Amino acid sequence: MGYITVGQENTTDIELYYEDQGAGQPVVLIHGYPLDGHSWELQTRELLAAGYRVITYDRRGFGGSSKVGSGYDYDTFAKDLDTVLETLDLRDVVLVGFSMGTGELARYVKNHGHDRVAKLAFLASLEPFLVQRDDNPEGVPQSVFDGIVESARTDRYAWFTQFYSDFYNLDENLGSHISEEVVRASWSTAVGSAPVAAYAVVPSWIEDFRADVEAVRAAGKPTLILHGTKDNILPIDATGRRFSALVPDAEYVEVEGAPHGLLWTHADDVNKALLGFLGR
Repeated sequence: MGYITVGQENTTDIELYYEDQGAGQPVVLIHGYPLDGHSWELQTRELLAAGYRVITYDRRGFGGSSKVGSGYDYDTFAKDLDTVLETLDLRDVVLVGFSMGTGELARYVKNHGHDRVAKLAFLASLEPFLVQRDDNPEGVPQSVFDGIVESARTDRYAWFTQFYSDFYNLDENLGSHISEEVVRASWSTAVGSAPVAAYAVVPSWIEDFRADVEAVRAAGKPTLILHGTKDNILPIDATGRRFSALVPDAEYVEVEGAPHGLLWTHADDVNKALLGFLGR
């Protein structure tokens, strides 16, 4: 429905495509990798029916937004989110992130505060810290992320095919919880992103979010943390369960049997939890 300018690369404006529908309390939905705002299709329709104003936007490099060569880090992503909120003058807003989009939420609260925020929802989150370090032995070895970068740089088309198999747990869910057509549409969305974005965002996934998580806890805003028990992209033991322990006042929901891509495969469960959280 429109574009918001968030900066410049050389002499060209960097623009984020956004859609703004409905009326009522604003809910901003922040998509995951390598998707766009339309990945919230099954949530958007329920939120609109429940009387909310729903705003989606495409992260830089993805969807209808500018295909830039730089700025694929969470300080920049959070600043982009801040620009969206300020440009649309959104207040009493509910911020909902999925997967990579949860990083924007946590970093936004840490870097920009929470005056505009009513509630926070983290779905299939990457917090608190993905990579294995001496002080984070539960994390994933660095070599795994190095391999992702190499695969995405070498042949992003093949990489996205492999990625979506694990994203949706297709060995279990294809034909029952998701159609081949939806998988193909997801792949098409992915290959429509900036080629550099396929691998340039990967280092952002392994940023240390522990200080951001503490900022979320200290903000004291009503918070939802929701995760699928069969998430093969961001396994629940390293993410959702650890995250919820660090924010003990958060509402914590596990969706039994759900893969990472639960916005589609387990939309009814997600929508029930999200709408219930918003209504309280």
